Amino acid sequence: MKFRVLVVMMLLFAGFAFAEGEQVNSVPSVPSLTTPQNISFEHCTKMFEGVNKEKLFYLTLSAVNANKFSIEEIQTNNGYIMFSAAKNKYLATVAGIDDKNSILKITPCNDIYYFQPGIVVNMFKYIEMNKNTEIK
Repeated sequence: MKFRVLVVMMLLFAGFAFAEGEQVNSVPSVPSLTTPQNISFEHCTKMFEGVNKEKLFYLTLSAVNANKFSIEEIQTNNGYIMFSAAKNKYLATVAGIDDKNSILKITPCNDIYYFQPGIVVNMFKYIEMNKNTEIK
């Protein structure tokens, strides 16, 4: 009887150890959009086809507002918006390539590219989703 109880307990402990090992290995290590990371300059720049400079400027302004970032300064002539997010200031610069295409560059004002990638990714996603809407 004691031998059987000992064998059952050993099997239970072995099963728990195996299950715990499987849980640790099965969790993927995907970086979060809210965890600060080193961001390359290439990920901060995006070209938008079919969107002129003026429309991209207003879409960028709308994206800043939709993401609940605070707007610090707006320059419509030069095409830039300075905003604050996660205790840092960022500069969104809009430049026209031609009549139908333009480019948006979002960079940190302190030139330290260690920040949450969600700031840039969410701005680009918002603009992509709304680039076919009419601006009034």
